[in-house]
Amino acid sequence: MVRPGVTTFDLDQFASSEALKRNAKCAFLNYNNFPSSLCCSPNNQVVHGFPNKKPLESGDILSLDFGIVYDGFFGDSAITVPVGVVSDAANKLITATEASLYAAIDMAVPDNRLGDISSTVQRYVESRGYSVVRDFVGHGIGKNLHEDPQIPNYGFPGKGVKLKSGMVLAIEPMINEKSHEVEVLDDNWTVVTCDGGLSAHFEHTVAITENGPEILTRI
Repeated sequence: MVRPGVTTFDLDQFASSEALKRNAKCAFLNYNNFPSSLCCSPNNQVVHGFPNKKPLESGDILSLDFGIVYDGFFGDSAITVPVGVVSDAANKLITATEASLYAAIDMAVPDNRLGDISSTVQRYVESRGYSVVRDFVGHGIGKNLHEDPQIPNYGFPGKGVKLKSGMVLAIEPMINEKSHEVEVLDDNWTVVTCDGGLSAHFEHTVAITENGPEILTRI
């Protein structure tokens, strides 16, 4: 649905209706008073942007973060997409952020450490000239939206919690075009880059199994 002229309000309404059709509840709606079902964060917004009725424009990039509750369990996923025709720089940021997620997921195997996931994201994106948001992190997930452990997108391999079969993690690189520094706007939710640079965000809910990582939010 993302194209020039569409509003993020439209996207939010669509996401809500699709969840309802499947007897699922929207996990974000009213979570700590968050007002919407879908987080819509364009351009220099990192995460937690409010849907609104401003039409998207060609050249924008848009992070869509969506969570549901189904049969007592939570799922959480995010994607960043181009709106119309975007710059090469924007496309490269999106591509690198998504690739860092899948590189990190490859580390989600029994007997690895949490730091193996975190450091993989950091090494991948910093080697390409981008920076890792440090103020917000991924998380465990299951019967609650946010569970232990917290999952930074930076760190050291071989450090942190030992990974075990049965763990479920929401791994979510938040990567900035320029500086890693971010701030929260006066609405107490919307996170933006301090320098106005673009930000991209990808996320999957991943189960650690004896047969390797299983992406539970893959379409």
